[in-house]
Amino acid sequence: MFDTKIAIIIRDDLATWQKLNVTAFLTSGIVAQTPAIIGEAYRDAAGHVYNPLSVQPIVVLATDQETLRTIHKRALDREVTTSAYIEEMFSTGHDAANREVFAQFGPEDAKLVGIALRADKKVVDKITKGAKMHP
Repeated sequence: MFDTKIAIIIRDDLATWQKLNVTAFLTSGIVAQTPAIIGEAYRDAAGHVYNPLSVQPIVVLATDQETLRTIHKRALDREVTTSAYIEEMFSTGHDAANREVFAQFGPEDAKLVGIALRADKKVVDKITKGAKMHP
């Protein structure tokens, strides 16, 4: 049904609250990159209106630090735009501080905890090779 695939890859050694936090932040980056993936508002039987959601499924994967670095490199090599979250962002309290700490690291030394991407299905599968479905 979709030519593209959305994948979020989370480092497998994080605390549960960190995994959920990172997944939420990375998803917002994918939505910001492609607002057209958001559907219509939801309405329940009583007429209450709820926020629209993604029209496309999102796959959440887990892997270790080294495989996450490899996935990051593959995405960069293929020039696929990603959302990325690094360990140091857990100690900041707002967006400006997140961007400030993020700018201090490059792909070689960033302690990645998560990456999200949306691209052609086959490209996403090649980039995320080695990661497993999150348990």
